[in-house]
Amino acid sequence: MELTVECKKRPEGSKPNALRRGGQIPAVLYGHKGVESIALTLDAKAAETLVRKSSLNNTLIKVNVPELPWSGKALLREVQSHPWKRSIYHLSFFSVSASDKLEVTVPIHFVGTAVGTKQEGGAMDTVLNELEVSCTGDSIPEVIEVDVTNMNIGDAIHVHELPLPAGVVALGEGDRVVVSILGKAAQTTEEAAEVEE
Repeated sequence: MELTVECKKRPEGSKPNALRRGGQIPAVLYGHKGVESIALTLDAKAAETLVRKSSLNNTLIKVNVPELPWSGKALLREVQSHPWKRSIYHLSFFSVSASDKLEVTVPIHFVGTAVGTKQEGGAMDTVLNELEVSCTGDSIPEVIEVDVTNMNIGDAIHVHELPLPAGVVALGEGDRVVVSILGKAAQTTEEAAEVEE
């Protein structure tokens, strides 16, 4: 999924609180010219929509800044919010090119109902809900789908067995368990351990 956001160059000397009162959110774009950064603003409603629809370090965002000769894609790197109002205070974007190698975190979605839970009375134990991967900017997967339908009690799926798209490489140890199906005895032991903790 790719989103588009319209930004403006932040006027020099403008105060962040004054911008927020005027319905603008301060932002910064890094990486479009090496270490140089540029101060931006965007509409508060557009910022809320962007934060709701995107995920940090995962969703490619087309950043349009009419006053700049630059136009390109970026990742949303950081969202600062008011501690109790939860309103957005500041956004940070990091520019990427389609061919840049990135390290991103991708959510894992489990699909289907395991045979081991439906027919054998087991329980599904999800160990990982997201995975760090390396890929180019134009091949970031939205999610990694894991089909658990054919899993029986005692079965496990490991990181190296995940169906990753071409050009996407899992980071970390490949023998880490992603999901397993526990039998009744294992469930009881695990529940007892949780109670002790």
